[in-house]
Amino acid sequence: MPEERNERNEAGTVYIHGHHESVLRSHGRRRAADSAAYLLPELKPHQHILDIGCGPGSITADLAALVPQGRVTGLDAAPGILAHARAAARERGLDNTEFTTGDVRALDYPDGSFDVVHAHQVLQYLDDPVAALREMRRVCRPGGLVAVRDVVYTAMAWYPRVPGLEDWQRLYVRVARAQGGEPDAGSRLLSWARQAGLTDVTATAGAWCYAGEERRAWWSGLWADRTLSSPYADLALAGGHTDREGLEAIARAWREWGRHEDAWFSVLNGELLCRVN
Repeated sequence: MPEERNERNEAGTVYIHGHHESVLRSHGRRRAADSAAYLLPELKPHQHILDIGCGPGSITADLAALVPQGRVTGLDAAPGILAHARAAARERGLDNTEFTTGDVRALDYPDGSFDVVHAHQVLQYLDDPVAALREMRRVCRPGGLVAVRDVVYTAMAWYPRVPGLEDWQRLYVRVARAQGGEPDAGSRLLSWARQAGLTDVTATAGAWCYAGEERRAWWSGLWADRTLSSPYADLALAGGHTDREGLEAIARAWREWGRHEDAWFSVLNGELLCRVN
């Protein structure tokens, strides 16, 4: 299916996960409450929001419900995923959304078009995140907000310390950086924003936590599947970062971790709210 291929931009940066079922299993479950809580107190019913990297649209739909007199535009580089996003909005009866393709490095909107420009887990995949932040600032009106949130892969923590998961963490970081991205983007957001000329910046951090029978089974299962079958696995093999045996060992480690009743996993995310002057 087209949406399962790697999404490569002109500069060579790759969205390394693609849109394999195991990826949608994760991203389609995200909600504004667990992925954009730092932004929600700033939202007003009339605002116009640009949601960059909207993916399957679960966060976009939540944002739209919070601005009933406003409008939310979901933008993604991959056209195939937008059918999922439109369906998510339609199922909730939201008529204040629209979805389109676009490039965060060259947004097709006039200056000051939006009250809020939001990007969740986007900057980590870009070869020039500073340029993207400048473009996000450009299309945000004076007094509006640029809001970004990204993960810090090397700060992930888990128990029990199944050895194969350390191999997974190291492998993921190698593959991501080989494609031009930065898997520790969350810790660099403040630096990138300052380089982009954003001066009124509030930096925070948030975390996802996976524990308990249902959540650990879900988290371990989707990563085991992603390790074996997604575009990320293809890139790991094609780049010579590991072999099929190595991927299978990591997938087994994920499933072993998920079988422990006391298993616990945390994902640290950096967050920024940038007021545009």
